[in-house]
Amino acid sequence: MMATLPLIDLSGPKLVGIARLAAEGESLRQGHDVEYFTLPVRSLLNRCTVARMPFTWTINPYRGCEFACKYCYARYTHEFMEMRDGVDFEQKIYVKQHAADLLRQELRRVKPGEEIAIGTATDPYQPAERRFEVTRIILEELARHQGLELGIITKSDMILRDLDLLGQIKGNNQLSVNVTITTLDVNLARILEPRAPRPDLRLDAVRKLSQAGITAGVSCAPVIPGITDSPRNLESLVRATAEAGGKHIFANPLFLKPCSAAVFLPFLEREFPHLAASYHERYKDRAFLPASYGKRISQLMAHLRQKYGIVRGGERYDRRSHTAPQAGIQLALF
Repeated sequence: MMATLPLIDLSGPKLVGIARLAAEGESLRQGHDVEYFTLPVRSLLNRCTVARMPFTWTINPYRGCEFACKYCYARYTHEFMEMRDGVDFEQKIYVKQHAADLLRQELRRVKPGEEIAIGTATDPYQPAERRFEVTRIILEELARHQGLELGIITKSDMILRDLDLLGQIKGNNQLSVNVTITTLDVNLARILEPRAPRPDLRLDAVRKLSQAGITAGVSCAPVIPGITDSPRNLESLVRATAEAGGKHIFANPLFLKPCSAAVFLPFLEREFPHLAASYHERYKDRAFLPASYGKRISQLMAHLRQKYGIVRGGERYDRRSHTAPQAGIQLALF
C-alpha cells in the first residue's frame, strides 16, 4: 500500500525543516482528489506566538484539512512546506506520527494556567481521523494527566466517538469544546464548507456533549459579511445553541490572508457575484475588516446571548467586550 515516491521533487533547491520532512513523507492513499502522507514531526505541542490568541499552546494532529471550507484562514500553513497553491491544503493531508510519545515528553513544558487548544489550524475530526485516529491517540495520552486546561474546536460530530475519553479528561482537567457552526442553512453550509458534516449534526453534538457533562458551545467563526451576518441568521444560531444546552457562543468576522483570498474571492465571484466588488474593495489592502464591523457583531451577539439566556460568550476566544445594543435595534453590518 505504501508508495515510495516523494511528493516534492527533491532535485531542486535543498529543502529544510518542515518542508523537507513533508517532502520525505510517504503516500498512504489517493482517492476523490485527496491524498494522505505521513509526516515525521519533531514536535506536537506548539507554542502560540500570536498575541491576540487566548491560548498558550496548540496541537494540530494533521496538516491540511479535507473539509475544504472556502474561507479557511489556515491554508497558509502549507506554505511552510513550500506548497503555494491554496487548494493543496484540502487535497494533501499530512498525518503526524508518534503523537503520544511526543506529547508525553512535551507536556512537561506546560505551566499551570496555560491553555492547550486542539484544532486551531486543521480539524482534529476531519475524515482522516476515521482511519488514522491521531486525535484519539492524543486524547488517550491527555487522559493520563491532570491539572491541564484544554480546549477542542471542530466542525465534526465525530467528536462523539470520544465521549469516554473526554469524560476521563474532564475528571482531572479543565475541558471546553467549541463546535463551529457558521449557519443553520444546510444548503448554504454545503456551499461554504463542502465536506464538513451538516450543521444539524454539529448542533446535535453540542447537545450530546452537554448531556454528558462536557462544557460545550458554538463558535460562529467566521461571520461572513453579506452571507451569514444577518441578525436573523445569527439569532437562529444563538437560539439553537441555547436549546441544545450550549454553555457559550461567540462570533468573529471573516479575515482573509492572501492565500485564503486566492481561494475565497474566485468562489465568491461564482456563487455570490453581487458581493464580489464590495469584497475586493474592502479586502484589497488588508486581511481584516475595520474594527467597527467587529464591534457591531459583538454588540449583536451580546444582545442575543442575553435574550436566550446564554451567560458566556466564549470570552477566551472572543476577548472583545462591548455594550449590548437595545432590543429592536437593526444593525447595519456590512
